[in-house]
Amino acid sequence: MTESASPHIHSARVTVLGVQPGDPPFRLVEIDGELVCTARSMTDVLLAAASFGIRIEDLDDPDVVRWVGGGKYTWQPH
Repeated sequence: MTESASPHIHSARVTVLGVQPGDPPFRLVEIDGELVCTARSMTDVLLAAASFGIRIEDLDDPDVVRWVGGGKYTWQPH
């Protein structure tokens, strides 16, 4: 009897959701599927991750950070 290998779907631990209107605009940050903070800059994302023991060396690495509704330079609503 053989078992078929199931594909492993890797999800980034940090997810940065789309820009929300505000003064100033912000993005919600999830870590391990839990909403943890609002971010107003890339620095806020890095600090939030660090507070959970996650060191981000490359904000463009999709295995580490998932950007929803715009990339790391998107901080204003469309």
